[in-house]
Amino acid sequence: MEERYLELIKIINEADYNYHTLDNPTITDQEYDSYLRELNKIEEEHPEIVREDSPSQRAGGKVLDSFKKITHEIPMLSLSNVFNEEEIRQFDSRIRKEGINPAYVCELKIDGLSVSLKYKDGILVSAATRGDGVTGEDITNNAKTIKTIPLKLKEKIDIEVRGEIYISKEKFNLINKAREEKGLDLFQNCRNLAAGTIRQLDSSVAANRGLDCWIYHLPNPRDYGIKTHYEALEFMKKLGFKVNPNNKLVEGIDGILSYIDEKAKKRESLPYDIDGIVIKLNNIDEQRVMGFTAKYPKWATAYKFPATEVYTKLEDIIFTVGRTGQITPNAILSPVIVQGSTIRRATLHNEDYVIQKDLMIGDTVSIRKAGDVIPEVVERLLDRRDGTERKFEMIKNCPICGSKLVKKEDQVDYYCTNPNCDARNIEKLIHFVDRHAMNITGLGDRIIEDFYNIGFIKSFTDIYNLKKHREDLIELEGFGYKSVDNLLNAIEESKNNSLERLLFALGIEQVGEKTAKILARKYESLDNLMNAKFENLTDINDIGDIIAKSIVDYFNSDENKKMLNSLKEIGVNTLYLGEKREEKDAFSGKTFVVTGTLLDFTRDEVKEKIEHFGGKTSSSVSKKTDVVVVGDNPGSKYDKAMALGITIWNEEELKEKFEGK
Repeated sequence: MEERYLELIKIINEADYNYHTLDNPTITDQEYDSYLRELNKIEEEHPEIVREDSPSQRAGGKVLDSFKKITHEIPMLSLSNVFNEEEIRQFDSRIRKEGINPAYVCELKIDGLSVSLKYKDGILVSAATRGDGVTGEDITNNAKTIKTIPLKLKEKIDIEVRGEIYISKEKFNLINKAREEKGLDLFQNCRNLAAGTIRQLDSSVAANRGLDCWIYHLPNPRDYGIKTHYEALEFMKKLGFKVNPNNKLVEGIDGILSYIDEKAKKRESLPYDIDGIVIKLNNIDEQRVMGFTAKYPKWATAYKFPATEVYTKLEDIIFTVGRTGQITPNAILSPVIVQGSTIRRATLHNEDYVIQKDLMIGDTVSIRKAGDVIPEVVERLLDRRDGTERKFEMIKNCPICGSKLVKKEDQVDYYCTNPNCDARNIEKLIHFVDRHAMNITGLGDRIIEDFYNIGFIKSFTDIYNLKKHREDLIELEGFGYKSVDNLLNAIEESKNNSLERLLFALGIEQVGEKTAKILARKYESLDNLMNAKFENLTDINDIGDIIAKSIVDYFNSDENKKMLNSLKEIGVNTLYLGEKREEKDAFSGKTFVVTGTLLDFTRDEVKEKIEHFGGKTSSSVSKKTDVVVVGDNPGSKYDKAMALGITIWNEEELKEKFEGK
């Protein structure tokens, strides 16, 4: 009888391993059930022989008053987080500074609950949560119900391993469907369900929910003669643990980025939730060189996938004044990370936008990045309101100068019409020095505002007379001889810019970068443009009545004429210095979108060349797009282009077209 009992344990445990860990069933369900019934009968008749590694111990049913505490002999540290490519490169750079040429193991970051498993002579003796890293909760009874956690290993060995307990998307959906039919509250996500289940005092709950477990870490590999993390993964797999097949050994930063890109695209198709990629230095000796902080290992980090939409609190709504006088309401948010960057504020555009979204100060709101760049408020969460929220009210007067606001005919925006409004003037100056305009390095937003308030800069011409205040500038906090001279040199250098930069910098209403280039190429000098007639302007492609009127009105202003003459006298260039447009059939009249990382060109260089050859560029793919140029990691724009059947060029094809091949 005892011999048969041991044989049944071996058969059933082996079947569990093949089915749940290897996803390769070796016996039928009917056979499995038959063996299990036979085992249960023997244990019922002879309770004195029941073993800890018996499959019956997975059934659950023990109810605890509370969880005991387990102290981790080796602390269970958490990982530091990185949120973008720059931070990944910084992590890699810190390792290379130690003289290490790193190989890394990249792993899927399973969204579940960390667990530490201990075995004596190959038998599971305890399972514990991370807890505070030093002391965790004893969840042994619940862990035994998870069929991918071996009760007995393939070797008689003393070992501790660590992993992640989780629940599959399929089982999560089945559980929620059953709860919905019973009128019960639904679980919000897989992680919460897994974490809540493993902390149930009644282990039968865990047994019925079908939890799973991946093993990913061996805390003391050197004790087993193991020299790399990847060897440790293979070692744990041979012992009978479920190790994720997506783990990959990669070389350097390029290998990491390639792995992240590949797994991000497959994320939704995985049968379980992941929220990032874990990056670990492979060599154990090199891990020891890097060491630890008080909280994290320095040799590992977790890249967190960008959240596409997150919740935060709308703390306040404030109003800003643009260079045209336009008043914009802005959301002040509790800081939150969205797609790799911390968001503290987002534009609310105008009064109508706030009213349509029914936003109140104090609301919990969802935030995302429009076009993966600009943060926007998607909606308020009505069920989160508690009565403390305050109603939004549009202001009637300029928040800076106090002038009465006006609403232009057929427009939704309010404007401050005071031409001497400090806020408007500061914004004009900030726009003038922007890198896409006159490109004056060293004159950031705060410095412009400080210089304006001090009285150094009140107009465009004052920027070029800033050298008169050199000694005063050196005395300011944060400045010195070198930084001041660098700033003054940048200002002098900006005098040599081509006409299109100056036109954009002037802030003429409706004249953006593209229109400025079109005008500069067409008229070649500021004087020619100043004398252009309305009807001449409307004859140009892409310039309609509204833009033409705005240009004519700007140059008819005596104040603007005086300012422009001052800039000429100072020595600011007013001629077009670029090459004249050279039409090529491959580009002329076509619309291009550039996406991904190019090796031999910057985005701006590509756009400039395309426009030089008669093409147009756009930031988004649509049916009107003629060609999409793709570099490395092109993302969703490439997918959309494929779906729409749009012509796609790689960088080599683009070069050939530039050369006229």
